[in-house]
Amino acid sequence: VQLQASGGGLVLAGGSLRLSCAASVRTFSRYALAWFRQAPGREREFVASISESGDYTHSADSIQGRFTISRDNAKNTGYLQMNNLKPEDTAVYYCAANTRGSVSMWHGAYDYWGQGTQVTVSS
Repeated sequence: VQLQASGGGLVLAGGSLRLSCAASVRTFSRYALAWFRQAPGREREFVASISESGDYTHSADSIQGRFTISRDNAKNTGYLQMNNLKPEDTAVYYCAANTRGSVSMWHGAYDYWGQGTQVTVSS
């Protein structure tokens, strides 16, 4: 499966962005989905994950109450709605997927990765 992340950009602190992750697969509903991010000089960091059906989500403490992960299996697309963005949210955001039903925070649990989309938040 190929994943295409989009929706990044430059935004002022307090602003919002919605990232999309389009999957080139008919059986998207069989894939658990996650978002990770990586800032320059830092390790890849878990952001949020969602189960195949969308019934279960898991988010990092750092983005609780600000970011929401969701998916539309009919459109083969996952989303990350980001509100009240802060300069420390600046990073390249990656979507990832697996077919094991894992919504793990560990990047090694995901077999498929998108190319990343840059999010820059200015103060």
